[in-house]
Amino acid sequence: MEPMKVAVLGAGNIAIQPNGVLPNLHHIPDKAVVTAIADPVEEKASWAAERFGIPKSFMSLEDMLDYGDFDAVVNLTPIPVHGETSLKILQAGKHLTTEKPVGVTIEEVDALEQAAAANGLTIVCAPPNMLYPTRREARRLLAANTIGQLCFVRHRSSGPGPGSIAWPSDPSWFYEKGSGPMFDIGVYSMHEMIGILNRPVKRVFGFFGITEAIRTVPAGPYRGLEIPVTANDNNLVLMDFGDSLFGVVDGTYNVWAAKSPRMEIFGREGVLNMWRNLNETTGQQLEVFRVDKERSVRGWWDVALGDLNFAQTHVDNLKRALIVEHLVDVVRGDRQNELPLDQARHALEIMLRAEEASQTGQAIELTTTFEPIRFDPSVKEEALVHG
Repeated sequence: MEPMKVAVLGAGNIAIQPNGVLPNLHHIPDKAVVTAIADPVEEKASWAAERFGIPKSFMSLEDMLDYGDFDAVVNLTPIPVHGETSLKILQAGKHLTTEKPVGVTIEEVDALEQAAAANGLTIVCAPPNMLYPTRREARRLLAANTIGQLCFVRHRSSGPGPGSIAWPSDPSWFYEKGSGPMFDIGVYSMHEMIGILNRPVKRVFGFFGITEAIRTVPAGPYRGLEIPVTANDNNLVLMDFGDSLFGVVDGTYNVWAAKSPRMEIFGREGVLNMWRNLNETTGQQLEVFRVDKERSVRGWWDVALGDLNFAQTHVDNLKRALIVEHLVDVVRGDRQNELPLDQARHALEIMLRAEEASQTGQAIELTTTFEPIRFDPSVKEEALVHG
């Protein structure tokens, strides 16, 4: 089968950095080949085209769509323009994989759904976290009732923010209203929370605020740049999944370091910890605390992940190009879409309504939902190794 022809919109960090899309597509030459790239900065588009052997480069999405020698577009534009650019891509009859979040309003996402349905197109939405073997295994452990009835989930996504480190490009837009840490990094927590639990949220509340009106870049090419902060940079989201299951997510630019697990899931018969960020592979990934009331036994257990090594190596190789492979696999009918639009829309509504609730002081019922992912929930008992 011939590889799918894809175009890339945006030649920034996610496109060209070592863990980005373009440097890692060589691992799947049988699935995808890039035939065009567009970026409003001509030098960036032409450099990327030369560096990665892309035949055509353009300064606008419209010119690239007019060229049209591709079946799908990888949308790597900044957060505020995801929705409008994705809609143009779908209206041109191209499959789409888009960076997170899928849009900045629910209306934008609804328009994408309608355009995709009208043209028989597939949409795959970043982040790719629920394709990682550890995330899939965590979901399987919960479905197998490993820690009993779920009660409370905590997820951490905060970091110091691009304006606090030697960011390679101007980080100002991350702090502008319409962007911010919730859309930038909190979205990872939202997708992992609803993806691992495999269930939608019923209602939300939030605390959102700005900690500093001005941020000063301390290092790197933009050292000394003063950034006005108009996006909320200190955010906490509370979620009610129903059945007395609650969740909390932090999404801030105020955390320099933490020793706690990335995700903690508390159940009536135990605890599941997910330690590592994204697809990091050093150290313990998953651990379980189990309580056996009949035998009065309790303790921590590591989760043996040796049988996932091959899948993890594949993820480590592809890095951000994983979302391109997933799009190709879904379009070809080789697997179900595990990064679907309805789940991305639900994650977006959680973030939007939580910020709204922070202003009104009232919890808000959500209107969106999503279809749970189908998978084999069985877990072998020997997967747990007493620590």
